[in-house]
Order: sequence, then C-alpha cells, then structure tokens
Amino acid sequence: MEKFLGFDIGGTKCAVVLGDRDGNVEKKIRFETTDFDTTLDALLKAGEALFEEDVAALGVSCGGPLNSKKGLILSPPNLPGWDEVPILHILETKFGRPAFLKNDADACAIAEWTWGNAAGCQNAVFLTCSTGMGAGLILNGKPYSGTCDMAGEAGHIRLYPDGHIGYGKRGSFEGCCSGGGMAQYGLGSAKDLAIAALNGDERACEVYAQFGRDLGKGIAYIVDILNPEVVVIGSIFERARELIEPYMLETLREEALPHSLEVLKILPAKLGDELGDKAALSVAFNGYAERKTVL
Repeated sequence: MEKFLGFDIGGTKCAVVLGDRDGNVEKKIRFETTDFDTTLDALLKAGEALFEEDVAALGVSCGGPLNSKKGLILSPPNLPGWDEVPILHILETKFGRPAFLKNDADACAIAEWTWGNAAGCQNAVFLTCSTGMGAGLILNGKPYSGTCDMAGEAGHIRLYPDGHIGYGKRGSFEGCCSGGGMAQYGLGSAKDLAIAALNGDERACEVYAQFGRDLGKGIAYIVDILNPEVVVIGSIFERARELIEPYMLETLREEALPHSLEVLKILPAKLGDELGDKAALSVAFNGYAERKTVL
C-alpha cells in the first residue's frame, strides 16, 4: 500500500508523520519549533528517519500566508525567518517525491473531508476555533483556497464595531471566538473558563454563552454566503460543546436563512487530537490523487 509523509509546521511545535491512504498514522516525530535553520534541519532529518521507498508523496500543513502553487511559505507571523521559503522545492529535491502545500486551516478541512465528519460532502466548512479563528473550504467537491490562498480568513470578519482584538481588528470573529479572544477577559484560558463554567461559575458561564452567540453570528454569515452541507468546528467547540451549542443554535436560527439551515449540520471535528497530523497527511494524499487523475 502507498505511504505518505506529512510535515506539520507550527509556531510552537512541528511534527513529521508517516501514514497510509486511510489516514492511519504509523510513525511520528515531534519537536519544538525554534529558529528557521534549526527547525528546517529538524524537519528534513525527521523526514529522512521516517521515509520509506513506498512513500508516494509528501504534504505540508503550515500557517499562512503562503503560495501553494509556487510552493512558498511567505513570512507567517508565528514563524519568524520563514520568508519566501521554497519548501516544496526543498522537499522534492531531498526526497525525490512530489510534494504539496496547504495552509493549516485548509489542510484540516481536507482531513475532515477525507476521513472525518465532512466525508462525502460536496460543500463543507471547517472552522479552527482554537488560538485563532480560520476556515478551510470544500466547495463543489474540491478544496478551495481562492486566488492567492487567502480564502477562508473568517477570523477577519468584523462582528461588532468594538470589542476584543483578533486578526488585528477589534470586534472581529477571531476576537470573539478564539482562545486568544477569551484570554482578553482576564479570567484565564479557554480551558480554565470551561472548568469554572462546568463547576457553576456564573461569569465563566456567561463568557461561554457569549462565545456561543458570537459563533452563531459568524457561522450565519458563512452559511448565507456558501450554503454548505456541514460546518465542522475544532478545538474549543469540540471540547466545550455543551457550553456553546445552545447559544450558537439560538443565534443561528435568528440570523441565518431558514432554507440554508434546513440542509446544514454542525459537528465537532472527528479527528480530535490527531487532526494536525492527519491534516498534513491529507495534503499529501489528496494532492497525489488529484495529480494522478490529471495525468
């Protein structure tokens, strides 16, 4: 069976994984992200350690901005020194296999579409809902990244004229519905607040209620524009669904078009803690499959 090698490049951690076409992770090497030269060297050494002759393709999941067509990582804010890095050329030269690149939200969407709760859907949206807020899009049965890989930057939508800051904008979707936004209440992390809310803390409960209302408002914009079959939500929603969902659904019913809601499912990410690993693998698998179809 063909194997695939995935490279998940993050601001604090990186991972290189070997897996198969079913998304099964067979081996993994994880390490901290440091300076550019050290991290790139560690990525290549980990890839070399895991590489097998039946590896068919490589996939890279990395925060944007990037140019997936040219294979360039373009100065992500969480990766200082990664300026116009030709990551696909580097990997293809090193390993002699085709390599493919997607931003992390797009990669997560592809993974959930391939092996998770968006499987079989023609139109799906994945919301990261973690430290930040981003979206990955599947439209008409294909991943969609836009003209310059900037589609799905949902965190930049302004929900209110003022409020918490996310994506450099006050009152943004990211400021309202992310771990970074929740921290601005000064009451602890999203995890701290979830524990407090589950123990009956009224202030923490209200923070999560507002989070849910704002999540519903943001999703309503997306649903009205894209009319997806499913919105899959990761991280905070996945872990604190009972604190968020009732308020999210109430706002969605108020804000979104009824006909769009009738055909919509909202689900937590299925792939859980393995999502980052499987996201990188899915970029390799789907890029390779698409290339074979074209050829």
